[in-house]
Amino acid sequence: MSIEKVREYFRSKNYEDRIIEFDVSSATVELAAQALNCEPALIAKTLSFKVNDGAVLIVCAGDTKIDNGKFKAQFSTKAKMLTPDEAVEMVGHAVGGVCPFAVNEGVRVFLDNSLKRFETVYPAAGNSSSAVKLSPDELEMLSNAEGWIDVCKLKE
Repeated sequence: MSIEKVREYFRSKNYEDRIIEFDVSSATVELAAQALNCEPALIAKTLSFKVNDGAVLIVCAGDTKIDNGKFKAQFSTKAKMLTPDEAVEMVGHAVGGVCPFAVNEGVRVFLDNSLKRFETVYPAAGNSSSAVKLSPDELEMLSNAEGWIDVCKLKE
């Protein structure tokens, strides 16, 4: 199970105590915000895309969406999200629990600048009823992100 892979990874980094598990679903930004009793913007959602023949994860604030023009400028292709089956196969996590931790080899991870405005963010931890409490700097370190990019805009 994906959360076990994430738990093992966090244990190796001494961050296991940051994982939060819920009795309710946290599969969407709204559900995760309810479970954590926080603003939806603080949910660090991980969006999965197919770029060339590989998977790219973009972690961004819960109150944003992909800006197609910025995405194309960054990756030289249209934004095409992975299907649920592709997410499991290519990333190693199911939709609703996709996170940038303990992913399959070759998955590229990027963090959107929309997260930098917060002291604490909550990405998923590998399943649809979990989260991890991290600072943006901790998220960058633990996700092995290739860097910070600007591919999102605020939802209207």
